Amino acid sequence: MNKIWTLAPNYSENQLDTLYNELTKFSKGTQKAIQPAYLILAKLLLQRGITTVKEAVAFNELTKEKLHDPFLMRNMDAAVNRIMQAVNASEKIMVYGDYDVDGTTSVALMVSYLKSLTSNLTYYIPDRYTEGYGISFQGIDTAKTEEAKLIIALDCGIKAIDKVDYATKLGIDFIICDHHTPGDQLPKAVAVLDPKQKDCNYPYKELSGCGIGFKLCQALEQKSTSTSFDLEQLLDLVAISTACDIVPVTGENRVLASMGLKRINNTPRPSVTALLGEKEPQKQYHISDLVFQAGPKINAAGRIASGKKSVDLLLATKSDKIKDFATEINNNNTERKEEDKRITEEAISMLESDSSLKEKNSTVLYQENWHKGVVGIVASRVIEKYYKPTIILTKSKDDIIGGSVRSVSGFDVYQALEQCTEEMLQFGGHKYAAGLTLKLSQLDAFRQKFEQVVTSQMSVPKFTPTIKYDAEIEISAITMQLKSFINKLEPFGPQNMTPTFVSRNLVTTGNSRAVGMDGLHLKLELTDPNSGVVIPGIAFNFGHFSERIIAGEPIDIAYSIDINYWKGNETIQLMVKDIKFTDTPTQ
Repeated sequence: MNKIWTLAPNYSENQLDTLYNELTKFSKGTQKAIQPAYLILAKLLLQRGITTVKEAVAFNELTKEKLHDPFLMRNMDAAVNRIMQAVNASEKIMVYGDYDVDGTTSVALMVSYLKSLTSNLTYYIPDRYTEGYGISFQGIDTAKTEEAKLIIALDCGIKAIDKVDYATKLGIDFIICDHHTPGDQLPKAVAVLDPKQKDCNYPYKELSGCGIGFKLCQALEQKSTSTSFDLEQLLDLVAISTACDIVPVTGENRVLASMGLKRINNTPRPSVTALLGEKEPQKQYHISDLVFQAGPKINAAGRIASGKKSVDLLLATKSDKIKDFATEINNNNTERKEEDKRITEEAISMLESDSSLKEKNSTVLYQENWHKGVVGIVASRVIEKYYKPTIILTKSKDDIIGGSVRSVSGFDVYQALEQCTEEMLQFGGHKYAAGLTLKLSQLDAFRQKFEQVVTSQMSVPKFTPTIKYDAEIEISAITMQLKSFINKLEPFGPQNMTPTFVSRNLVTTGNSRAVGMDGLHLKLELTDPNSGVVIPGIAFNFGHFSERIIAGEPIDIAYSIDINYWKGNETIQLMVKDIKFTDTPTQ
């Protein structure tokens, strides 16, 4: 798929000169050989809104002193008071969370902390298939059966008005910790913690559900006089949720993620080590490792079996239990991959065989036998090929169907769904990802309405994937020093993405080749004919270019800079995101 390359928001030459001079003065005795790295660093800082060395230093002060006072969040006092009331009266507390990464890490975090206050605890994860997303009547009935008097809901509940009313009638109180966009009406809970609700003055609005759970633990710890709990031991879970729930890695999220990554790298809980696997001794885990290694496994339990298995693993302390849970979750992940592959192939086949579906500006596909646990992943896979807002639906129960929505850059799918409410039963989610249910009889009307909304909001005739790059550089500028500077901007994620660079007119040394099953990927060794510098790279899913590149055609590449660890050695490696042949327009 052809991609548009665009330079990230620009800055003036005067700003660049000023910051570059500040940086070199700040680092006294800068060697001439590394001055190009400082120039690139100045560009990266400016594109993040950082214009002075003082601001750059503040950007890297990722310590607990930078965390906001939890009591700035609306209703925090009420939440703390109700929990302490439950603790003092020995009331049973149920910790309730969604079945995805954010929900399960939230539950593990809250249970870990509350254990320091009370033993009268239980936790609950709804079944994806029989209960669906969020708070369920079945979950509340379970709380009643287990004689719980208080439910703390995490990563869900902001729209559970009828569920909270039902619980109230049963004598069960609710505290809701959610980060999703509230509706016009809030549930009548004892406390609703959500920075996005009206009249909440909490200064940072983009916490994950687990992040909000952490703020509640922080508030409880400030008020507690009976114990002293090291809250930093919870931050590995916050980092995993922040990474995998695709929330902005800015502000307080950046502080929490950084502290959590330090915990994972220095004193990881054994269950997290089991998820991430063994690593080279000198390697440091990054956000990307949490997203691509830990996240899919945690999610797989809820997709294939039960999300409770993920919580069981995260809370486990005995090595034999950790091994058993990890093995089961790895098996779930293997099954998830198989289902993902099968359904993706079927979805693409449907589009290729029906031009009326393929030519639309949106994709809405339904099959009653598709696995509900992987439809979100399949939606993302379909976007990789066709790049348009995509909804994958499957049968839920009786005449009800449900599924997942994924969007493309710049298109707010949540707002689009708000315009389709008459054709749905319910929906919820974020700007780029959501879930929904509707009656099978509504499908045609929904598909038509969603297509109409998408078409009316398109800013170009067709959606086109865009790669935003930070700077165009010569590969001779790529050094360990530059990589060290880039690392100082971590942790990376939405709104603080891993820097992307463009280099042009490169050719293979002769050592490039297709690799992987069916030659799907490219292992590259590239050189700049002007400087003679040689650098290796990997380009996933670009094996189809192998013949032209091996034949010596010059290419332009968009890429990020990575470190390859092998047998104790560290070498620079380019992670190639796109390839254009030099004579191809590079718009």
